[in-house]
Amino acid sequence: MDLAASLALIVPETVLSVSGLVLLLVAAWAGDRSSSLISIAACVVLGACFALVAPAVCAGASGPDTVAFGGQFRADAFAGFAKLMIFAASGAALVVAPAFFGRVGAMRAEYPVLVLFAAVGMSVMVSAGDLIALYVGLELNSLSAYVLAAFLRNDTRSAEAGLKYFVLGALASGILLFGMSLTYGFAGSTSFAGIRTALSGDMSTGALFGLIFVLAGLAFKIAAVPFHMWTPDVYEGSPTPVTLFFATAPKVAAVALLARVAFDAFGTQADAWRQVVVFASLASIVVGALGAIGQSNIKRFLAYSSINNVGFILVGLATATAEGASAMLVYLAIYVPMTVGSFVAVLMLKDDDGEPIEAIADLGGLSRTRPGIAWCLAILMFSLAGIPPLFGFWGKLVVFQAAMEGGLVALATLAIAGSVIGAFYYIKIVKIMFFDEPVDTIRGKSDWAHWALLAICAVLMSPLGYLLTGWLGTLADGAAAALFLNA
Repeated sequence: MDLAASLALIVPETVLSVSGLVLLLVAAWAGDRSSSLISIAACVVLGACFALVAPAVCAGASGPDTVAFGGQFRADAFAGFAKLMIFAASGAALVVAPAFFGRVGAMRAEYPVLVLFAAVGMSVMVSAGDLIALYVGLELNSLSAYVLAAFLRNDTRSAEAGLKYFVLGALASGILLFGMSLTYGFAGSTSFAGIRTALSGDMSTGALFGLIFVLAGLAFKIAAVPFHMWTPDVYEGSPTPVTLFFATAPKVAAVALLARVAFDAFGTQADAWRQVVVFASLASIVVGALGAIGQSNIKRFLAYSSINNVGFILVGLATATAEGASAMLVYLAIYVPMTVGSFVAVLMLKDDDGEPIEAIADLGGLSRTRPGIAWCLAILMFSLAGIPPLFGFWGKLVVFQAAMEGGLVALATLAIAGSVIGAFYYIKIVKIMFFDEPVDTIRGKSDWAHWALLAICAVLMSPLGYLLTGWLGTLADGAAAALFLNA
């Protein structure tokens, strides 16, 4: 493929990169007073990139025509499906930020620029066809994320979150690099196609260690057990719009990257990596469920919920089939609006002075004092629990079905049992809101943007969401087929 064709495949990434650089110059010249304008421009850019990627997803793009720069980059339907979720979640993180940071006078022009650069990194991650491209995209996203976590410089919790994320992220990057070097040493190639060919026979012990270290490094990025230790502290300490961003867009990118590495680079060694994925899946489901039960802070609660949901996503990956990959994408597409809506609701929990309220106990009687927030949050909690007829049930159903069809009956059975345990702490939140005595500390007003996002997410997770099952399933099947065709 010639250079012009390759450049045509990276138009969304080019638009994001150029826009980020231009907006960075605007921020440098105009200062923080331009933050609102830059945020709006960043949202427009993300919307434009969403529109640029959507046709490839709808068409199920796959094959040699989607490969750029000699296999370094793949602009197929699988990558496009993930990018749609990444751009949408990044846009949501931009929409809710001004009200939160404006309260303390901390809305800086760099925030939307950092989100754009993180989006570039995530976009490269999900399209990577080579270990070098994988690492470049991963680090571009991570460097932006470290700054975002510590964005409130005068807040000790935010500074602590940024430091913890940086130190543990550096450790994970080192583990990943070591795994990549081992893989390159034993496969003789950094391209996923070359690695797949080299490891098509019996896998040596060294190559197996490389595979394990690569999976461990990526497991940190998706907060899978036992590499989850950073998640509750970083989610609690980071500014809530940043936490919303961390829980959605980077998680989608890391899961999609993990799937591409597993199916594309190590696709011939599914039996070797499936054991690791099955363990991480079950451990994440159990630790996420049990860890959430005793939480008193709503953001830490949602952090453990995120870990729990990663476990269910990995059930689809463990099948090592196209059906499992499709189920994983469907679950991700449902998980993103559930999580966005939950964190938007958290952002709307404010007292009379506009100070955020994060204690779960302060949700007592919310249905009588702020019924709109309470009912939307109840829909999202029941959906996260996978209780029918809400749309979250469909995500778990397709994942369990894929596991059963893939012969992983024991994994599906244990995951269903874990889902029942997890339902307890989601229902606990609903019980506090609807049956406890009113605390009446949540009195702050929210702007129309928060209400609009919360309403959209609640409607999508309501039984009306089932109207999208056919369309969503078709897109996910096409994306999964593109992944396996390339592999």
